[in-house]
Amino acid sequence: MKPLNASLCVLIGASSYGIHASVVKLGFAEGYSVSDVTGIQYLFGVAMLFLAFLFTKKIKMSKNHWVSLFGVGILLSLTGIFYGLSLHEVPASIAVVMLFQFTWIGVLIESIYLKKFPSNKKLLSVVFLWMGTLLAGGVISSGRFRWSENGMGILFGFFAAITFALFIFFSGKVAKEVPTIQKSMMITLGGLLVVLIAFRPSFIQEPVRIVEMADFGLLVGIFGSIFPVVFFAIGTPHLDSSLSTIVGAAELPAAILAAMWILHEQVVLLQFIGILLILIGIAIPQFHIGPARNRKQFG
Repeated sequence: MKPLNASLCVLIGASSYGIHASVVKLGFAEGYSVSDVTGIQYLFGVAMLFLAFLFTKKIKMSKNHWVSLFGVGILLSLTGIFYGLSLHEVPASIAVVMLFQFTWIGVLIESIYLKKFPSNKKLLSVVFLWMGTLLAGGVISSGRFRWSENGMGILFGFFAAITFALFIFFSGKVAKEVPTIQKSMMITLGGLLVVLIAFRPSFIQEPVRIVEMADFGLLVGIFGSIFPVVFFAIGTPHLDSSLSTIVGAAELPAAILAAMWILHEQVVLLQFIGILLILIGIAIPQFHIGPARNRKQFG
């Protein structure tokens, strides 16, 4: 796959996870708990991926495949759990800003893994992403970033950033030979098992709630499990992990715009400027203008 197409896949996956924040907030507004929201997300995600799995290419997996994919699923489920707890405690924009710390964490992880300092382009990109984050998240314009009021929500958001950065890193490294849908189903199944054990959602004792939450479950499953997992599974193996992380920064603009359209949150001019800075930050590693002015090179 060409790097540009791989980046586009990661972009779609990250944007869907940004939309996911507003969908989760809708669930909270309906009175659903964090455990119910997270549980129904993975339940519907696994169900839809299983239906697709029946009609797509599949291979016999080794024990290492099972263990590695379940491990990636655990990281994704922990991201969903921590992110859900953060969204429950703080405004969606603040939760997303904290989750967004996965950008520099991901670059740091790859530097440690490769034992190599990040390129100047990637460092410059992170600077733009940071500036854009502060503006787009409304931290500067609203002054809502207060540890005394939102401490636990901020902490949960940071934990989500760590697990999400690890998810992006390992999703591009493990079981590359496993077909995308099969790989995505196993990752999501691993996440579902963790959520069921850790949270024990109410629908375990009351299965009728699955029907009651079906419309919401379909939405949160698509934007929280299927699109992120599938498109990351397609794109990340063809990019280095820090570039995947940087492209994944599209999540924040998507989250801000979704909050404006779905939740009717007010978005000010500084936030739009922040979104522009983030898009510039995403673009910086993608293009290099060399002696041949039209030559494109991925960083």
